Amino acid sequence: MRRKSLLSTLAGLLLLPGLATAQPAAAPPQGRFLQPGTRVGEIVEYELSYRHAPGLNVIFPDSTAEYAPFEYVGKTYQPTRTRQGVSLDRTIYRLRTFSLAPEQTLQLPVTVLQGRDTLTLPSTRATVQLRRVVPAAAGGATPALRQATALLPVEPAFNYPYWLAGAGVLLLLLGGVALTFGRRWRQRYQLYKLRKNHVYFLAQYARHVERFTLSRSLTNMERAITLWKNYLTNLENNTINSLTTREIVAHYQNDADVRLALRLADRVIYGNQFSEDDTETDLAFDLLRTFADRRFELVRQQVEK
Repeated sequence: MRRKSLLSTLAGLLLLPGLATAQPAAAPPQGRFLQPGTRVGEIVEYELSYRHAPGLNVIFPDSTAEYAPFEYVGKTYQPTRTRQGVSLDRTIYRLRTFSLAPEQTLQLPVTVLQGRDTLTLPSTRATVQLRRVVPAAAGGATPALRQATALLPVEPAFNYPYWLAGAGVLLLLLGGVALTFGRRWRQRYQLYKLRKNHVYFLAQYARHVERFTLSRSLTNMERAITLWKNYLTNLENNTINSLTTREIVAHYQNDADVRLALRLADRVIYGNQFSEDDTETDLAFDLLRTFADRRFELVRQQVEK
């Protein structure tokens, strides 16, 4: 019998350190309001702190906890601080109340995790006074209400939804118009540019021809030929302004007008062979202008298709 009692005593002594470790700190979690009073709907700060052994896993309440008669607004917490073998956890909650009780209390629990066990420790009770804005009526009577039906001026607000909806409808309409008439408009614009460039070419070409007729200067004839080449290059999107006479003739499938006009022009420019009259040079200028007119009509017909 004494042996069994001795064994029980030894087993209890061996379990004491584990029990001492499992027990939380003697002081309960501390809860307090940082303001002595608050008003209805006003934010009030509530501080919850707990000093415990460094090895404990402590969980403070989150937004899903019960805060009645208060409503949860937010919180800020500080990292755990350990000094002289004691850890401190501290969180400040932002709460508000719509209760009309003159004195309102709050007591939040702190959860301690140890292995598979969970221990809930209630904090100390904290109290805050409700400050009234309107004084209470004597005898609990309902205060008299004063009627005020005068309209107050209201600043006109910009109606963003309607304007955005209107802008969306306008964009859809513009998109539909562009899809329906866009090709026709682009075609008309291209034809307008073609005619404008052709009229400008004819005017400049006639000016160079007239200057050549008056001065018999090869420079003016070269300028007329260069203008003709540049115009056809832009009109047909080719590179004849960088080609030789033989290459230009080949490019236009040995066209008779082009071949004759460029041959006469080369004989005058490079061979310095002026005829007794202006028949040959006039013929060359006329053939080049006529060929430019024909190429313009061809391109215009392609755009109108």
